[in-house]
Amino acid sequence: MPRFATIQGHVTYTPGDGAPIEIPEGRVEIVEAEDSVTMSWEAEPGTVGTTAMPRLQYDQYVEAGKIRPDAEGQSSA
Repeated sequence: MPRFATIQGHVTYTPGDGAPIEIPEGRVEIVEAEDSVTMSWEAEPGTVGTTAMPRLQYDQYVEAGKIRPDAEGQSSA
């Protein structure tokens, strides 16, 4: 089930073998799996960004306070 989080700081993902790309600060939708987390966001009006990152990397960003998951049951509005 999708949840939401807020990016607060320098968070990047690496597409394939490419250079790291920054995820813009703000609200993201997250879908968690055992080994990865998929995030999606509005990169600019009408353009959606999406990525999956390893669970370990996601957890490191959360521990550093750069990704702040919403509390369970918190409204997405």
